[in-house]
Amino acid sequence: MSTTATRPTEVAPAPRPRTPFARRVAQRAPWWIAVLFLTGVGVLWVYPFVWMVSASLKSSMEVFTAGLQLVPDVFAWENYARAWTDAGFGRYMVNTVIVTVATVAIVVVRCALCGYVLGRYSFRGSKVIIGVLIATLFVPTGYTIIPVVKLSMELGLLNSLAGMILALAGASNVSAILIYAGYFRQLPKELEEAAVVDGAGFLRVFFQIMLPLSMPVTATVGLLTFLFTWNAFFLPLVFSFSRPELRTLSVGMQAFVGENATDWSGMAAAGVISILPIVALFLFLQRFFVEGIAGAVKS
Repeated sequence: MSTTATRPTEVAPAPRPRTPFARRVAQRAPWWIAVLFLTGVGVLWVYPFVWMVSASLKSSMEVFTAGLQLVPDVFAWENYARAWTDAGFGRYMVNTVIVTVATVAIVVVRCALCGYVLGRYSFRGSKVIIGVLIATLFVPTGYTIIPVVKLSMELGLLNSLAGMILALAGASNVSAILIYAGYFRQLPKELEEAAVVDGAGFLRVFFQIMLPLSMPVTATVGLLTFLFTWNAFFLPLVFSFSRPELRTLSVGMQAFVGENATDWSGMAAAGVISILPIVALFLFLQRFFVEGIAGAVKS
């Protein structure tokens, strides 16, 4: 009778306990690395804007001689006065506000209606419509400028703020439509059914129930449209080519470029004037912007 010898099981050595200092380093090191990395990215991201603010307070010669120095030797506040009055940015600001507010209002109502129909109703050809809308994303803006200008000429709106507003608001805005469609699709059907029982029609259901519920998405679409319209250059340039008094802020930057020289400090001051309303609006609507994007992605 043979017996099989059993080997004693090998026990792995127990890991050495970490010291309190090692545990603190292991717990906090990833956070410190993330903080340092994000701080570096934030500095690189914000530096061009800080440099532009610094250049707006320097003389044109100091912009080139100071190099990376951010603090001016002498604060030239007159650059802002020159940009606002001499370059006409006061008038350009009024034009930009009118064009931007009107464009945002038209785009929000139009995209909300389109997104509501595509998100809440099932009908034949809806997928084809969505496919055509997505296909327009691949069409460059320059390819559509000729029919837009031709149509504006036929309507007598070429050299006017009204024509500029309709041209900017007439884009497909596919992203805004899809954001609205995704948000409306996730709302319960009982909201509409209860309103219909009470005798509400399509427009009443939309404007009194659905549109107020979509305020986070509306803030997101409004902010994106505001940024696009405020910074638009190509269409405002075409519509104000023969009437300089209709220029917007982005087109008005050309006032600082002369035949023999460029007023860089005045241009930097005009850039600060142009970007401050965008920063203020984004800080005010930041919470709604994040909620709208999160709701659209969730749907």
